[in-house]
Amino acid sequence: MMSSSHTDTEARILEAAKKVFIQKGLEGARMQEIADEARINKSLLHYYYRTKEKLFSAVFQFAISRFVPRIEEIFGSDITLFEKIELIIDHYISLLMKNQFVPIFVLHEINRHPDRLVNLMSSAGVRPNILIEQIEKEIQKGTIKQITPQNLIINIISLCVFPFAARPLIQRLFFANDKKDYVEFLKNRKREVSNFIINAIKV
Repeated sequence: MMSSSHTDTEARILEAAKKVFIQKGLEGARMQEIADEARINKSLLHYYYRTKEKLFSAVFQFAISRFVPRIEEIFGSDITLFEKIELIIDHYISLLMKNQFVPIFVLHEINRHPDRLVNLMSSAGVRPNILIEQIEKEIQKGTIKQITPQNLIINIISLCVFPFAARPLIQRLFFANDKKDYVEFLKNRKREVSNFIINAIKV
């Protein structure tokens, strides 16, 4: 069993790494910067995580582990599919606002290590088949239009993720690089994306 000091140190490392990865990205981040942010020496950081890539993976898994239980709870509830879509989008964008390195990590891994990315997501409990089955049932009931479930899920993910993946461009191009305006845009986008998706599939 890990001691509380060990747990506290690891939590501090993950929080520091998340902050540095958001600011610098995977390529720009340095282990020394993360150690400084966590207020530990670099040797101790390497004791916990030997490489920057392993640390990035750990932070990613930690972020996803916060996302999956809530999504499973939404999937298993008795509310309508439209209400589930609204909650999923709200939760997804909220997660990304707190963990803006996630899209960077995913884009980085997609081409370099797609199998590793799938394994990371699977180990975190990501199971798209649950939502696919529910979408198929709703189509059969005539609640929503005929649509490939995979397309619907990818549409939701794309509309949520793109503003984060393209943040440097969007924040500068549309908001004069004003962080507060960009954050307000993200908050409002929860409703915009929900309305867009629901109106697109509603019979």
